[in-house]
Amino acid sequence: MKRIGAIEILETLSEKVSPKHTALILVDTTNDFCSPEGKTKTVANRPIEHALSIIPNLQVLLQSAREAGLMICHIWHTTLPNNMSDSGPWLDARSRATYSIPDLCVDGSWGQQTVAELSPLPNEQIIKKCRYSAFVGTRLDQILRSNGIRTTVIAGVSTNVCVEATARDAFSCEYYVVMPEDCVAAWDFELHRATLETLRKRYGVTCASKQLVDLWTGLSSYSKGFVKLEDK
Repeated sequence: MKRIGAIEILETLSEKVSPKHTALILVDTTNDFCSPEGKTKTVANRPIEHALSIIPNLQVLLQSAREAGLMICHIWHTTLPNNMSDSGPWLDARSRATYSIPDLCVDGSWGQQTVAELSPLPNEQIIKKCRYSAFVGTRLDQILRSNGIRTTVIAGVSTNVCVEATARDAFSCEYYVVMPEDCVAAWDFELHRATLETLRKRYGVTCASKQLVDLWTGLSSYSKGFVKLEDK
């Protein structure tokens, strides 16, 4: 840690992800995006192998975060019935998105809920968002600030859309941003890699999820559960 005048700067990964001021934010790890029975796969016909591949790593990361006492926030993409959450710009953008359908994660549906492997515990936050970023139109920023959070560890899908939008807004709201590379994924691997490269150069840091687990728990046995993602 260093100071410039009265400003304190957290420099190392260890300083940034101290459990006392860090929140783990899981973005769109929901049935419609990450389950073979969800609408992304069954209706939009989008490949979801990328999402399925990171679930084992997310399970290990989530468990270690829980044991270390981090704040956990589950972000649910949400579509309100009868177009109540829609707008012209939103529908226009969604119409041009590859593999898009208009009614993903309808509020109150099974598709909106977190996949069983990562189910929230009663003391964990569920934040419903109607746009790409988890900070737009939600109470996320207020909850983080009220609990003294300084760092956001952001994981989930898709890297270049909702994960990226949430990470950029976290940085703009003055949080440190940390992204475990093997706990984010996108169906377009080139866009996935471009997002990570931009993040590293402009507004955050990336790491392997094992680094976070080791810092939070010191239990090397957790490393046995990790899956190495290959470039595709």
